[in-house]
Amino acid sequence: MMRSHFHQKIQPLLVLAVVCLTVACSSTRHADIERASEYNYSEYELEEGHPEVRMSAMEIVITIVASGGDSYSDSYTTTRTVGSGHDGFNTSSDLLQYEKNMKVPPGHYTVFFTVTDKASGKQTVREVKTFIPEPGDDKINLTSVQLQGKNEDRAEKGYMPVTTYDVSMNKDSLRFVIQVTNNESKNSLLVRSRLIRFEADTTAARPVNHPNYSTSSLPYKGIDYNSQEELEQTERRLDQPESVMIEFPHKRPERGSYRFEVTVRSNGEGHGDGEEEELYKARDFSVKGDNFPHLKSPRELAEPLIYLMGRDEHQELMAIEDPDSLKEAVDRFWLSNIGSINEAKNVISLFYERVEEANKKFTNFKEGWKTDRGMVYILFGPPQYVETRLNSEHWRSSRHSRDSRYNFLFERPRSR
Repeated sequence: MMRSHFHQKIQPLLVLAVVCLTVACSSTRHADIERASEYNYSEYELEEGHPEVRMSAMEIVITIVASGGDSYSDSYTTTRTVGSGHDGFNTSSDLLQYEKNMKVPPGHYTVFFTVTDKASGKQTVREVKTFIPEPGDDKINLTSVQLQGKNEDRAEKGYMPVTTYDVSMNKDSLRFVIQVTNNESKNSLLVRSRLIRFEADTTAARPVNHPNYSTSSLPYKGIDYNSQEELEQTERRLDQPESVMIEFPHKRPERGSYRFEVTVRSNGEGHGDGEEEELYKARDFSVKGDNFPHLKSPRELAEPLIYLMGRDEHQELMAIEDPDSLKEAVDRFWLSNIGSINEAKNVISLFYERVEEANKKFTNFKEGWKTDRGMVYILFGPPQYVETRLNSEHWRSSRHSRDSRYNFLFERPRSR
């Protein structure tokens, strides 16, 4: 029975192996909660030539646009040689860090990062908003929260910026940095910080024909912002007029969804009205697996097999604690259901390639392979046609629009 069940699900993988290789926060301070960017390297197909997939020479252009319209720019060109037969390049997680100091006056800015592949001319553009306070301003200012991470076991000992929503567990230490400006001598400030963990869905997607989806369930909502656990809280008082950078070091928490928030409150004496003034900033982030978005450990390789196994059988597999025994069980599963070693290699390679691509394309509060779109992408491959609407997405993996076997509709749930 299991063999039949397996082949029914894996059949699209075998065919392709031959022919081809939004978070809705409940907080009223939503504008002051930053989430950073997703991985989402490209649209639905990893087209060769896009900067995030394959390049030999690239140009990075940074453009800073002030709210008043003034702009500043700088460019950087680098050449990267990729030898033939470098199989691991597409799944490389190497980090290219480019730092540039650009002198601009205080104000609100939008920073655009444009990466161009010099060979194909294709581009990737990202943007971020930032604010530089006026040093002589008598207002209280609080900058956005900067998230940084480091790994003590690696050669680089310093903290590196974390510019994505997802934080890999290979970072063993995190640091949050803010700048507080207070130029009122009569104004003392109380700076409070909190690290909060939210209850979130971490389960794999349920079968396409699952009958019990419900808007009242946590898996349907994703993250429950009303269910939170405070992990740490700190307080610091600033009694002198000054502009200070404050660092909040933390040991990297376990897998989960988190928010680090900072509240700055003044006593209002410097304004003459005796009223308190409060500023708030926060940074949401999620801690994923050790090798995210890639899969390397036996447990990481075993988890996505839930889409090819019965649920009870998968639970037995995941109950194996010894890594070597788990790896042997994963190998036995593939070989016993495919038979041919060469064919198994092709299918295994394609399966895990799709899992990693799903992580890059569809990750949100949980790994992309665990989402509904991730499950369909893994089992049926990238869609040939995609129709996107405001709250829905229609995938068609067949040239025949009425072929229901390869038509999928994803709809954004309405919360009750």
